[in-house]
Amino acid sequence: MAKSTGSLVFLFIFPLLCNNLGGHVKFAYGLVKTHELNREAQKSWCVAKASSSDSTLQNNIEYACSILGDCKMIQPGGSCFDPNNLFNHASVVMNQYYAFSGGNGWNCYFSGSGLIVVSDPSYDNCKYA
Repeated sequence: MAKSTGSLVFLFIFPLLCNNLGGHVKFAYGLVKTHELNREAQKSWCVAKASSSDSTLQNNIEYACSILGDCKMIQPGGSCFDPNNLFNHASVVMNQYYAFSGGNGWNCYFSGSGLIVVSDPSYDNCKYA
């Protein structure tokens, strides 16, 4: 019995359709720019796992800040100083490191103490990158 080649045809024709639409993909509700789809699909942040020990959080802060070179945002008077606790401070600098290093899953590993989230953890004046 012959197998259908319909899916193979789609794989070859779909990219051509996208190019012919000027970088847009046509959906039932209209055209959407393909780079907008990619950007939304990739939006994520890195935070500390709630189960992380204080020593792990402190090590994460020290490591991330040594790479970033500037962690003023978690110092007194900084935009992310309050609430003044290790979990909050570690989450902020871990995310800064994650964004700085390329935003790949491995950039949020931190020996198993990092967690990638898809909801923006920013609050008040503390804006996560």
